[in-house]
Amino acid sequence: QVQFVESGGGLVQTGGSLRLSCVVSGATVRINSIGWFRQTPGKQRELVAVITIGSSVNYADSVKGRFTISRDNAKNTVYLQMNSLKPADTAVYYCQFAEGLSGYWGQGTQVTVSS
Repeated sequence: QVQFVESGGGLVQTGGSLRLSCVVSGATVRINSIGWFRQTPGKQRELVAVITIGSSVNYADSVKGRFTISRDNAKNTVYLQMNSLKPADTAVYYCQFAEGLSGYWGQGTQVTVSS
């Protein structure tokens, strides 16, 4: 059974930083493309960052230059370093397969950026 467990969210002021972690079990991050998504109430879930099998990374325009996705193959964990946070980044953040497959969503981790 594949599980994605997110952590590291919290309350931070504008301009602050947070590092999110996603521990994966039942799948190997090294051979899967993994994405970080976020969702706010009333809006569709948004893909913000992807790390591919070949370690290429891609970002949504809204986070480019501020967020960095990385992975630790030994720990089977994917990270999202978020810098220069803005109130618009406030959301619940999820990680899972980059395709966003149904049935694999975890609990997510809440990120709140105060102005």
